[in-house]
Amino acid sequence: MANRAGSSSSRLETLHEEDDYDSYGAESGWVEAKTHCDHLPSLSSDLTHMPIPSTPCNRCQHPSENWLCLSCKVVLCSRFVNKHMLEHYQQTTHSIALSFSDLSVWCFACDSYLDAQLIQQLRPFHETAYILKFGQAPPFRSVESSRVEDKPAMDVPSSS
Repeated sequence: MANRAGSSSSRLETLHEEDDYDSYGAESGWVEAKTHCDHLPSLSSDLTHMPIPSTPCNRCQHPSENWLCLSCKVVLCSRFVNKHMLEHYQQTTHSIALSFSDLSVWCFACDSYLDAQLIQQLRPFHETAYILKFGQAPPFRSVESSRVEDKPAMDVPSSS
């Protein structure tokens, strides 16, 4: 208790660091993706010239943690590398990007991940990137199966 001010200061620093992680979804490892986004009209309609997932950052040539702008299809590095995709959004307001690392889709304007399998306009981007990365079509979940929440254990078939 004698060092209360020090522990309070440390706690505030820890809370600030936790807020930073929460804003990126890194703290818990699980982020609820949105199933709707008002920025979808900005998507490119041309999927014929989609860069391959191993494409380096267009500005710094960094080989990993790169994102594809779904408006103009430029490939730029993440906020954890040199922040070139974030800068691109700030300069152009192209808000939606697809991660070549995990094929997640992020909307900078919404500050949220988007569910690329449930949002119909994003499915072609996700599927094309998946095929380019893995050489086969992705397994899609149905809309109904994604809405099922916490089924009781008795509804789950046993493995024995």
